[in-house]
Amino acid sequence: MKFDQRELRDAFGRFATGVTFVTCTNREGRPRGATVNAFTAVSLEPALCQVTLTRKSKACQYLDGAGFAVNVLAASQLHTALHFAARPQEPEPEWADGPTAPVLVGNTATISCRPWRTYDGGDHLIVIGEVDHLEVTDAEPLLFHAGSFRELPARETGVHWDGSLDCPEAGWFDASTRFTPLRSHRAA
Repeated sequence: MKFDQRELRDAFGRFATGVTFVTCTNREGRPRGATVNAFTAVSLEPALCQVTLTRKSKACQYLDGAGFAVNVLAASQLHTALHFAARPQEPEPEWADGPTAPVLVGNTATISCRPWRTYDGGDHLIVIGEVDHLEVTDAEPLLFHAGSFRELPARETGVHWDGSLDCPEAGWFDASTRFTPLRSHRAA
């Protein structure tokens, strides 16, 4: 099946994501960063997360073997997202010192990481960080979907999570399901 890059971007853009800004320092020690919506949790043990940056990003060159922070932007930080999308805003975003790299002030979550692994991702670089420090607030996240920034709607009240397939009472398997252990495939 043939498709062009615009079609692929449009298809990928149908997946709503949070908005993150990955921060690090340049060789002179000044704060730098890049807006990244390709962010995901990788592992709880060890605590790992992943960011994927285009190789054209200047921040990409600074992440090689360096600590970084994933700043999960809050809905109130739309001006920050716009500022870093080449639309300068006043006042400029506020920076603070973080445990592994500079961080932005006002995030819904800040995940400070030490370098763990880097992988080739085609025209992107896949950077895995080991989580060193967390800061989490109750602020609602800023979202990105179909080329636009969005906010979460008001929370539904009185709705049980059984609408989710992860609900232990109504998901794929209920809480009483017992599983037969898998047999080893090793030769006897």
